[in-house]
Amino acid sequence: MNEQDPPVWPRRRLIDGLRFQVRTGVPWRDVPVEYGPWGRVYDLFRRWQRNGTWHQN
Repeated sequence: MNEQDPPVWPRRRLIDGLRFQVRTGVPWRDVPVEYGPWGRVYDLFRRWQRNGTWHQN
């Protein structure tokens, strides 16, 4: 990784951030940074929403 690469956040941590937001109902921007940047957490949520992950059995 060089200085230009964005930091890598483990998917598990992003999922924990997603679960935190759903459980507490806080705005996306208020998801604690320990779960990763709020934008990355929200992007994962939107990606899964668009590809139907939330609607699978």
